[in-house]
Amino acid sequence: MLVLSDVSKSFGGRNLFSGVTLQVNSDDRIGLVGPNGAGKSTLFALMLGEEVPDEGQVLRHRNARVGHLPQESAPVGEETVLELATAITPEFEELRRQLAMVEEGTAPHEWDINDIKARFDHLGGYRLEAKAKAILRGLSFREKDLHRPAREMSGGWVMRAHLARLLTHEPEILLLDEPTNHLDLEALLWFQDYLKGYPGGLLVISHDREFLNRTISVVVEISQSRLYSYRGNYDEFLAQREAAEQQQLSAFKNQQREIARLQTFADRFRAKNTKAAQAQSKLKQIERMEKIEAPASPDATVDFAFPQPQRSGLKVINLIGIKFGYGGVPIYESLDFAAERGQRIVLVGPNGAGKSTLLKILAQVLPIQGGEHKLGINVKVGYYSQYRVDMLHPERTVLEEALDTPQRVTETFVRTVLGGFLFRGDDVFKKVEVLSGGEKSRLALVKLLLDPPNLLLMDEPTTHLDLASVDALLAALDQFEGTLIFISHDVYFIRSIANHVVRVQDGVLTPFPGDYQYYEDRMAAEAARLAAYQPANVVSRAGPEPTAAQERKEQKRREAEQRQIRYRARKSQIDLVKRLEKEIADLEERQKELTRDFEAPETYTTPGRALELNQTMRATMDRLDVLSREWEAAATKLAESDNEAD
Repeated sequence: MLVLSDVSKSFGGRNLFSGVTLQVNSDDRIGLVGPNGAGKSTLFALMLGEEVPDEGQVLRHRNARVGHLPQESAPVGEETVLELATAITPEFEELRRQLAMVEEGTAPHEWDINDIKARFDHLGGYRLEAKAKAILRGLSFREKDLHRPAREMSGGWVMRAHLARLLTHEPEILLLDEPTNHLDLEALLWFQDYLKGYPGGLLVISHDREFLNRTISVVVEISQSRLYSYRGNYDEFLAQREAAEQQQLSAFKNQQREIARLQTFADRFRAKNTKAAQAQSKLKQIERMEKIEAPASPDATVDFAFPQPQRSGLKVINLIGIKFGYGGVPIYESLDFAAERGQRIVLVGPNGAGKSTLLKILAQVLPIQGGEHKLGINVKVGYYSQYRVDMLHPERTVLEEALDTPQRVTETFVRTVLGGFLFRGDDVFKKVEVLSGGEKSRLALVKLLLDPPNLLLMDEPTTHLDLASVDALLAALDQFEGTLIFISHDVYFIRSIANHVVRVQDGVLTPFPGDYQYYEDRMAAEAARLAAYQPANVVSRAGPEPTAAQERKEQKRREAEQRQIRYRARKSQIDLVKRLEKEIADLEERQKELTRDFEAPETYTTPGRALELNQTMRATMDRLDVLSREWEAAATKLAESDNEAD
């Protein structure tokens, strides 16, 4: 369908590709990976004919249609969302006009009516609009939005409409550049399932590891100006690449040892008449060797860690009876929400449910219209907006933006931090307005690092970050000792970091005291429970009565599901007990320190010091008492669940 043959391409003296070859067939599922700037989008541009290779050829089957979803922007005119999604071509419109003439009896006799109908059906025919509507619903568009002018909607929604256009028309090959960037979690899950049955080839660039794992069967990596192909999904690619690198490194080292041995012999004996022939033979043996190259050094990646912020109180933030709405339309009527130190809460729910609004209320970006917003002791809030431009000033340079921090920092220190985020040399003098999406995301992270919060609010933090940068962010957040509340459509990111889930829907928050798998299990169990209570006539219409073997299989499935739910609940309870034990141990250690301070003679020579210690000791003992009761209740509940399992 589409072939790159021995292609080379350079930009500004930098060699992006050198003699690369790639073939994309109509049944391929390929993930294109590599760090930001490796040339992934340029490779797409070559395939689309938007760029011309310096050397080599790009060949496309004559009848193959290639559909492309760019990463950040796509054109929109006066058409409605539905018109954009159907994207009726001039050919389609002409065929529809001809069919109307046939139905009216005004068509010329020489027209081949069967050919017109066949071509019209091939382009989607009368099914096109119904298909587009179904896809738009899957991508979370509401019925009332379908006839709105697309230009009235945000860029993210326009990109969804363009994605719907591609899926509606089903080109033989889809080139998707970060297609999940503009999807919420529920639209993403629908999109993943839809792609499983897509009838054409797929070549996708994505930073979403779970999305890649679920949609591709081949990984093509761009590294050191070359393309390397691996069979399997993304996780399998990582394992294969590591094994290949280890094998290559081992072979390289063995060959280097052999070369060194032969060279030593030649150097030692080439001057001796009796050994000169042997020495020359060893040198020729070295020349004849097919040299093994050392594994390529890794491409530059982001390297950072969040500086540990000041420890906050246990109660970090509390919303009580919050009221908020837009233009008189209520979003929240009486919202209650609380977070404690160390929690990592992901907000999930359908698009438009108010997740980003809730995050902005927590960050006090949006003023509440009723109720109370309470921050805990020593709480410092950091907000990482989904729209990075909200956090940055386009007219400034990278360095100027980074230096704009409440902390007293030197330019040398700031440039060191920027270097860790791949802003090196003259990159720090770039204007913010010319930065790519990934560069803006990295700069926004720099600003958080330079003034570290202990309550971190993040809206889609992985958008525009490449896979290596996402891994670096995960590693940093894993060490972060503060509290995290975030929204993400990246399931791998959610699974890796969240220990609590809050579902937002219709202005109501439903907490799930466990990780994302626990949330999925609970939702699946609820769906199964509702399905079990369908009216008898609904069940009877589903088909014949299940056989005994089918009933046994279904019973085993339900039992396995219940085991999974119990396992997740027990794991959550174990985590709670461990957290309480750690907090109790910390407080007991603090109690010992206070006791030593009480015993120190200098305590009583400092005015007010003894009173301060006494108050701190009382607060510590009160907190210990509360935690001890919580631990006892949690440990009892855990023991009871273990007894039930036995």
